Amino acid sequence: MRTRVEQTSEDEFRQSRIQILAELTKIRQICCDPSLLFADYDGGSAKREACIELIRDAIEGEHKILVFSQFTSMLDLLQEDLKEEKIPFYVITGATPKEKRLEYVNAFNKDQTPVFLISLKAGGTGLNLTGADVVIHYDPWWNLAAQNQATDRAHRIGQEKIVTVIRLIMKQTIEEKILEMQESKKKLAEDILGGENISSTAIDREDLLALLTIPADAPSSGGKRRIKDQEAGNR
Repeated sequence: MRTRVEQTSEDEFRQSRIQILAELTKIRQICCDPSLLFADYDGGSAKREACIELIRDAIEGEHKILVFSQFTSMLDLLQEDLKEEKIPFYVITGATPKEKRLEYVNAFNKDQTPVFLISLKAGGTGLNLTGADVVIHYDPWWNLAAQNQATDRAHRIGQEKIVTVIRLIMKQTIEEKILEMQESKKKLAEDILGGENISSTAIDREDLLALLTIPADAPSSGGKRRIKDQEAGNR
């Protein structure tokens, strides 16, 4: 992909931005779990293993956990893991009817179910999940405002606990590049991750090449790194 971006003319580059966005999404899916992209993949996923490990540790500490991902297919894989571990959970995606969302939210805040899996589209607004005190962002969100809005589901009035927020980032991959872009070019990152204005002049060749350039000393198999922020229960 990097070679293609380098070799295309400026006109070809402008015309292919939608396709480029789709390719970037595929690279991000590989960071989550390669089986999202390759049906015959039968290897492991360091990030997926780390997420389940975090969930186990949190449950042992008597915490309740929200797990957010942009990819509903990733939530499907996590559901398989939780079932194998015999860990009860709720799940909400964009396809979940509104009445069911409210039913699941109310139940989670009252019962002993420890895990709630939520997709980006479903978790942006209207959910009061003060029963949780651990938030895991499985994949980085281009739009930091949307990520913070999702985190705020656990920061509603009535939250009495410290809320721990964890972002899972694959070391030396495009995910680290996204974080760098969020710091230096916030608007551009939002356009790319939100799929908005991708055909405009906001994104240029240099920005894309920066996303696609991984250090020469990067390991052949992805490492894992945790970024943890602790925040007070109510802001």
